[in-house]
Amino acid sequence: MKITFLGAAHEVTGSLTLLETNGHKFLVDCGMEQGKDIFENQKLPVSPADIDFVLLTHAHIDHSGNLPLLAKGGFKGSVYATEATCSLCDIMLRDSTHIQLFEAEWQNRKAKRSGKKPYEPLYTMEDTEVILSHMRPCVYGETVQVLENVEIRFTDIGHLLGSACIEIWVTENGRTEKIVFSGDVGNINRPIVNDPKTVADADCVVIESTYGNREHKEHPDNINVLAEIIERTFKRGGNVVIPSFAVGRTQEILYYIREIKAQGLVRGFDGFSVYVDSPLAEEATKIYIQCNIDSVDAEAAQLVRQGINPFWFDGLVCSKTSNESKAINDDPNPKVIISASGMCEAGRIRHHLKHNLWRPESTVLFVGYQAEGTLGRIIFEGAKKVKLFSEEVEVKAEICYLAGVSGHADKNGLLSWLSGFEKKPRQVIVNHGDDDSCTDFAAELGRLGYNATAPFSGSVYNLFEGEFEILTQGIPAIKAMQAKERTNALHDELVYTAEQVLDFVKACKGRANRDITNMTKQLNAFLKKNK
Repeated sequence: MKITFLGAAHEVTGSLTLLETNGHKFLVDCGMEQGKDIFENQKLPVSPADIDFVLLTHAHIDHSGNLPLLAKGGFKGSVYATEATCSLCDIMLRDSTHIQLFEAEWQNRKAKRSGKKPYEPLYTMEDTEVILSHMRPCVYGETVQVLENVEIRFTDIGHLLGSACIEIWVTENGRTEKIVFSGDVGNINRPIVNDPKTVADADCVVIESTYGNREHKEHPDNINVLAEIIERTFKRGGNVVIPSFAVGRTQEILYYIREIKAQGLVRGFDGFSVYVDSPLAEEATKIYIQCNIDSVDAEAAQLVRQGINPFWFDGLVCSKTSNESKAINDDPNPKVIISASGMCEAGRIRHHLKHNLWRPESTVLFVGYQAEGTLGRIIFEGAKKVKLFSEEVEVKAEICYLAGVSGHADKNGLLSWLSGFEKKPRQVIVNHGDDDSCTDFAAELGRLGYNATAPFSGSVYNLFEGEFEILTQGIPAIKAMQAKERTNALHDELVYTAEQVLDFVKACKGRANRDITNMTKQLNAFLKKNK
């Protein structure tokens, strides 16, 4: 089996790995890159029509977002994922498609005014409907034979409802090897989801490293910390704006606020309003409520058994339409606004930031990882001004981060999960982390006696030989872009020269036959040599 690493190599988003065995080809994840492109990512080296199936670790867009693009390219295979992941993808991929179509409409309005070529969306709703019809739900712990020589099993990894690490058994020439993809390893002691479960054995492990060189602070009392942030912001007369991933993080924040309200922890502001300004988040919350009770942790399961909705409380308002969204900022009363996207790259959150970033009485509370290059990361790292809808906005609001709610394990959590294997895997491959994070984590594993490598995009590992056939070097995306721009410029110059040659040839009409024959021979010889 050959394993080609394509996306999320020394980067956090855009997970994509190609596996090949006995003439078959399949993918683990097919994610969309989000934020700034740091390194050049190799393109999928085969046609989507030649991919037999996809194994999906979880529903987050940086792991699933390019699945409709596969369908657009002719993919006709199955997408294997857990039941909850299939349900979440049904809403998340539709939402991603709406964003693509909205972006295309906006770009095309600009293009029409400036005379540029029309902008084509990455994919359409038709592509999304096709890929959703190919989803194949799997049960945690159940072994599924996907090819004559390949079996798989999903194990709860505690990152998101339905998230999983994937065990893959591959048999070639009578010999069986096992590779495990961690997916995104969950943090421990989080509400709603279970702690990550370990796997007993593997010959090779591919592990994420989002926080591979960092440790989370000791798990704080998030309920009281959040209550304090809300209370002090309300006392200033401001709003608490929470950029939050619609799936996973929003449900956790609602879970905390329900408890805050139940205990009366925000003093002097009984009955305060909480707006969830994300139709996607509302749909996702319904899936959380309706999921198999075994998919959530004991505390959440106990609430459900008691007939308590873990995500509902007095004062909760879900806005669906754009008019309802706009009306939120017309309300002068202090409030909590939870809106997507979690990294502030798109969606309604940008409107709420525009209305609140400049207000020193308001608070912007980050509750999740902010990838390099995203607006969320820029604000979190202390920008004094940011641009929103072509308008420069000063950052005067209080900027906070709610520690301990990260959905990713830190360095110690990753090491703990890896220690669950009964013996060290022959090879550990580190991906899905910023350049420093995955490099440092691979080095740390080396110090602990693991054979660990953090490959760049385009690297190829042979599972049965136990070695890398190709180990690429990272090409910074800016250099790749500059090289591409230089190549385009040279090509434009070539086209211009060819047009001059054509003008010259046309002007030769009426010249001596001998001259025309010689020029024809010279041009034919050149074309033949350079084909």
